[in-house]
Amino acid sequence: MGQISDPARGEARPGPTRRSAARALQAVAFDAIGARYGEAFPAKNGQLAAGRRLLDELAPGDRVLDIGCGTGDPTVRQLAEAGMAVTAIDLSDGMLSLARRTLPDAAAYHRMDLYDLSTDRAESAWGVPELGPAGARSFAAATAFFSLIMLPQQEIRVALNRIRKLLRPGGLLVLGLVEADLDDCPMVFLDQQLRISGFLREELATALHRVGFTVEELNGRPYAPACTALPPEEQLFLHCRKTTRNQAENP
Repeated sequence: MGQISDPARGEARPGPTRRSAARALQAVAFDAIGARYGEAFPAKNGQLAAGRRLLDELAPGDRVLDIGCGTGDPTVRQLAEAGMAVTAIDLSDGMLSLARRTLPDAAAYHRMDLYDLSTDRAESAWGVPELGPAGARSFAAATAFFSLIMLPQQEIRVALNRIRKLLRPGGLLVLGLVEADLDDCPMVFLDQQLRISGFLREELATALHRVGFTVEELNGRPYAPACTALPPEEQLFLHCRKTTRNQAENP
């Protein structure tokens, strides 16, 4: 996704203040990137295929949460056209403005940090109580395409558990990530400074299992961005199901 350097593995984990500052900088970066993201990644065949796989198991009217919706293309559009009741969140006001302009009736859009899902901050900080504790077990499925990579690895694990709480029993989670052994690494992406993380596929499957998901399908796809300044990458798409056993919380 860009030029990346790997910090020392022994670096202390960021505290809440540092985390909030880092997330604010990410929001500003994606406000600046805007529509250029779609121009750099115009072909999203893997993401669309993962969406079709999900829709095969859903019924019209099912509630689906799209986490890190960006401009809304292609996932919000795909879900809405199939008749899903879509809730979409993103931290970037700029991205949400593009989504609302292009797909105004496709989803209920909210500005929110995905790390705060299923916590009291969903209401107190973001004004979205239905994505806090009150929304437990209310979604048939959730999608998160290339949004979790903006968190450090440990926060990704926490976020997966928080997403799980919002899913009904047997609910589905579809993920898209870049395969890489990186943890909170600085990078330059479309002229913006970001920090990203990734997992090797075996580590990712283990992390999902530990918080209470079964990985039913995992596909790796090589991807070459249209922007020649960005290197090729290996994209991972995972179709996961919420299981009754969770090592991180009571079932």
